[in-house]
Amino acid sequence: MSVKKPLSIAVYGKGGIGKSTTASNLSAALAETGYKVIQIGCDPKSDSTGTLRQGAYLPTVLDSIYENKSVALADISTFGFKHVLCIEAGGPVPGVGCAGRGINAAVELLHELHVFEEFDPDFVLYDVLGDVVCGGFATPIREGITDCVYVVSSSDFMAIYAANNLFQAICKYAPSGGSRLGGVIANGLTAPYSKLIVDDFAQRAGVPVAGYIPRSPIVAQSELYGQTVVEANPGSAQAKLYRDLANYIISNETFVVPNPLSQTDLRNWAKNWGDKIYEYENGVVTSQAEFV
Repeated sequence: MSVKKPLSIAVYGKGGIGKSTTASNLSAALAETGYKVIQIGCDPKSDSTGTLRQGAYLPTVLDSIYENKSVALADISTFGFKHVLCIEAGGPVPGVGCAGRGINAAVELLHELHVFEEFDPDFVLYDVLGDVVCGGFATPIREGITDCVYVVSSSDFMAIYAANNLFQAICKYAPSGGSRLGGVIANGLTAPYSKLIVDDFAQRAGVPVAGYIPRSPIVAQSELYGQTVVEANPGSAQAKLYRDLANYIISNETFVVPNPLSQTDLRNWAKNWGDKIYEYENGVVTSQAEFV
């Protein structure tokens, strides 16, 4: 299927939610289909693309700029699985400077190097820390650098709280040319009620769910090999879920402005779920013992 070239996607999510795992497997699934993909890690930890390149050393954009005023693409990138072009923006020394500066520096440098014109990608994925703790992390949304946003969330309250904050950022910037939302990616689902919680939250916020990714030891095993699931376990059901997610993103043409819940409504919504998760029957949750 043909897509707008390039389709630039920001993948956001709370720290530790599996955002980079999701983004890397999505890049791998797109690339094995034949698309040309760039993945740009926008987290100061610089660990977004590790499983695409089997952990090989990759200098970050910020480090390279600090060390050398004249930086070439070869200095800050490497090809990973199925020729995915991997780039890590990097960040300052912990405790010093703005962690969002790496995103701005990476975007500016890549345009100066004409990377998008020369590589001619079909998809560009920006893997961004999703707590939006400063304006730098909102750059892909605010500046319209990306065409759409996908938010990774589990059913845990703090993940949904972060997702709701991201919805607020999208609402703020979308009317002035910022990115809109392509959907929520429900990741790391474990308990039987997890999908129900994500679905209910998404419905209340007026946003689609792009896919459901359950927690699986295959993910941990693949990452121990230094690979994505798509590469290490290509025939697994988990790999198929990432391919399904890739197909959703390829075909999706509906991008929305969310309706985030107010802090009061979000807290009341959460308490309501806290009251009833033990009450589900017919194989969902029937008792506190089963939940524990």
